[in-house]
Amino acid sequence: MGKSKQTGNHKSDKKKNIAKTWKTKRKTKDLDQIHTDMKPETAAKLLHQEVDFDVTGCAQHYCLHCARYFVDLRSLKEHFKTKVHKKRLKLLREEPYSQAEADRAAGMGSYIAPKAVEVKTQSVEEDMD
Repeated sequence: MGKSKQTGNHKSDKKKNIAKTWKTKRKTKDLDQIHTDMKPETAAKLLHQEVDFDVTGCAQHYCLHCARYFVDLRSLKEHFKTKVHKKRLKLLREEPYSQAEADRAAGMGSYIAPKAVEVKTQSVEEDMD
C-alpha cells in the first residue's frame, strides 16, 4: 500500500462549474426586464441617476436598451452606432412575452400575433459644465 497517486481531489467542486461561471459572468438583463425599464417613469430614474463612484462613468452615461454604463458621452454615442446596439433595438421591437400569450399557446384561446413596439435610440443630453 503506497501513497495514492490522485492528489488535490477534495477541491474538485471548484473546478466543476467553471463553464457555468464564465457563462453567467456576462449575463445581461432579459428583454422583458428592459421593456419594463423603458416605461417613462422607470426610464427617467435610470437616465438621471445620482453620481455613484462604484459604477462605470459614475452612473451618468447609461444605455437604456442594452442596460450598460459607459465612461463618457462620446463612448455612449459611439455605442449607439454599433451592431450590438442596433441588434438589441431590433429584438426589442417585438412585444414581450406575457402570461396571456402562454395561455393562448397552451390551447386556452385563439392565437394573436405579437404586436410590434416602436423603439428608438434614446436622446442624449449634452451637458458642457
